[in-house]
Amino acid sequence: MKTFLALLLAILVAAGLIFFKSDKQASDAPVTGLPWQIDKLVDGATQVFGITLGQTTLGAAMEQLGNDMDLAIIAAPDEAGSLEAYYSHYSAGPITGKLILILDITPDELLSLRKRAFHDGGTRRYHLHPDDLPAAYRAPVRVITFMPSLNLDEEIVQARFGTPAEIIQGHPEQKHLLYPDKGLDLVLNTDSKELLQYLQPQEFSAHRISLQQEAATGE
Repeated sequence: MKTFLALLLAILVAAGLIFFKSDKQASDAPVTGLPWQIDKLVDGATQVFGITLGQTTLGAAMEQLGNDMDLAIIAAPDEAGSLEAYYSHYSAGPITGKLILILDITPDELLSLRKRAFHDGGTRRYHLHPDDLPAAYRAPVRVITFMPSLNLDEEIVQARFGTPAEIIQGHPEQKHLLYPDKGLDLVLNTDSKELLQYLQPQEFSAHRISLQQEAATGE
């Protein structure tokens, strides 16, 4: 009996050590997919959340993000609008938030899709006709917008993303922290949630000029 108990105790101790070791290894594993983990590729493109801007199609993005999203053209009646995939619940590592993928599609294609789309009453959403979904899945992701659930301030931002190359004051409640090398416009808001907008590097200069013009006119 004593021999059996001693053997059982040895087995339990060994099992506990194995569990602790595997748990420690899991905790030591690097966390990926974080908002500040922006990779610059050899061709000059940037990759974040596993998506290469201008290259990864919506269909490929859905393979890693899932299909629990709302795909629609977002536009006012007098606007051309944009084709967007909206994830209301997204986890960037341990950070949760909302994720929007803006797709790269020509104005003519967008107009064609909108003519066949279903309008949600008084909203600005136009849901695609089922026959047009394959065209949307083939479209590459042009811009990523991430709205984290947690509140950010300038100190936290600089600790994670570094010192911005430029800060543009949009209006009294809003600052744009610009990181051209990362293709990132990080918007700090005092009266609403923060917003991280990831753009293709070749589009960042035009985006910066647009922000400067808006700041100058006070819009």
